[in-house]
Amino acid sequence: MDIKKLLDNEVEKRDKFDEVNEEKPDPVIVAREYKDEYISLVCALFAYGNVFKIVEFLRSLDFSLLDGDEKLIKQKLKNHYYRFQKSDDIVTLFIALNRLKKKTSLNEIFLKNYEKEKNVIHGINAIIGAIKNEFYIDTHGYNFLISKETYKTKGSGALKRWMMYLRWMVRKDNIDMGLWSGVDKADLIIPLDTHTFNVSKKLGLLKRKTYDLESAVLLTQKLKSFDKRDPLKYDFALYRIGQEKINLKSSKI
Repeated sequence: MDIKKLLDNEVEKRDKFDEVNEEKPDPVIVAREYKDEYISLVCALFAYGNVFKIVEFLRSLDFSLLDGDEKLIKQKLKNHYYRFQKSDDIVTLFIALNRLKKKTSLNEIFLKNYEKEKNVIHGINAIIGAIKNEFYIDTHGYNFLISKETYKTKGSGALKRWMMYLRWMVRKDNIDMGLWSGVDKADLIIPLDTHTFNVSKKLGLLKRKTYDLESAVLLTQKLKSFDKRDPLKYDFALYRIGQEKINLKSSKI
């Protein structure tokens, strides 16, 4: 099996705006309606669980609150919850981002720390730290939502939702929005979820059996052998193969 040819064909097939639709949703479908870096971050951070439930929850949010009054945020979101996140967690996130948005852009925060070593993990850590500095509550729901800053790859979380956010912000095609500047898409790390993890092992792209950030880095390095300038162009295709449970031995791809 020519894995590169298989994936290149799948990328070409998937790179269509209507590949993401109401029947085949993805959190990016909501983010694309606004094309805003702060709204997109909210969409990415809540992107875990059943995809239909994710989109349903995101559409229940009033994103204008990110520019509104903090009292109104508390009032409007007091009955909102999503899986691990209680209303206090969601209110805290909106207030933190509301305060941060008044000061700077997420792109700017990211760049100041990414540019030193062209390391996207450093940039992510900087945004997580900035959010915590604005407003923080020490709850399981909030810590899970924004993730912990990490300085290692082995044994740490894969930062899947953050890496997906970066893909949306940096890459520009019919799926991703490309809202940011100054970040090289060659430096991105694949958003490793269970679908991409399992499919990559089946295809022999990934030997490591541990689901962590190190596996995401290794898979990205392998994909760079297919396209060193844009390894994450394969991410959405790998994800869809797993999500749709496509038989890799069939003629469908």
